[in-house]
Amino acid sequence: VQLVESGGGLVQPGGSLRLSCAASGFTFSRYTMNWYRQAPGKERELVAAMFPYSGVTNYADSVKGRFTISRDNAKNTGYLQMNNLKPEDTAVYYCNAELSGKVYDYWGQGTQVTVSS
Repeated sequence: VQLVESGGGLVQPGGSLRLSCAASGFTFSRYTMNWYRQAPGKERELVAAMFPYSGVTNYADSVKGRFTISRDNAKNTGYLQMNNLKPEDTAVYYCNAELSGKVYDYWGQGTQVTVSS
């Protein structure tokens, strides 16, 4: 079982990044996909979630209207499109896949996003 994030980096305020999360070793389409982030000295927070089958999405208030979560089950890949980035979005971003109330709970290694001029 593996989740591998990519797409992080350094971007100026107002810029955009798209994170990817490549899944392997499990049936990705059955899992809720989440993106979390953790800034230095802060707790990990849920940024966005996408449920399987229905495709219903939820977002943290701080990113609503700027971030979009999506998934391509045929490619076993999830995405987080981040627009109008702000310095407070700086954090390590983690991909998470969960099933059955986190009975099955998989995490990626994280990717650094830094928003700075």
